[in-house]
Amino acid sequence: QVQLVESGGGWVQAGGSLRLSCAASGRTFSSSVMGWFRQAPGKEREFVAAIRWSTTYYADSVKGRLTISRDYAKNTVYLQMNSLQPDGTAVYYCAARLSTFGISNAQVLDAKTYDYWGQGTQVTVSS
Repeated sequence: QVQLVESGGGWVQAGGSLRLSCAASGRTFSSSVMGWFRQAPGKEREFVAAIRWSTTYYADSVKGRLTISRDYAKNTVYLQMNSLQPDGTAVYYCAARLSTFGISNAQVLDAKTYDYWGQGTQVTVSS
């Protein structure tokens, strides 16, 4: 059974930093595409960042402030978040699609592409 477990969320003041982690277990994720999405209260879930092999993808709103990376040996994906602002307050979800083959760049940004999801971790940014 595939499990994605997020950690690292919490409360931070505007301008601060957090690093989220997503530990994957149950299957081999070496050929997967991994993504981070977030959902703020009353809003739709939105794409934040993704990584496929060495290629990274970012939402325009987070470029330059967030960095996604992965450690294949640990089966873990990270999201380093710097210069956080109150609009970054949301539940952050890790997602995985085991096979990246045949997936277009546009599909990487689409939540429907992903097969597995974590339970989410809350990030709260105060002004």
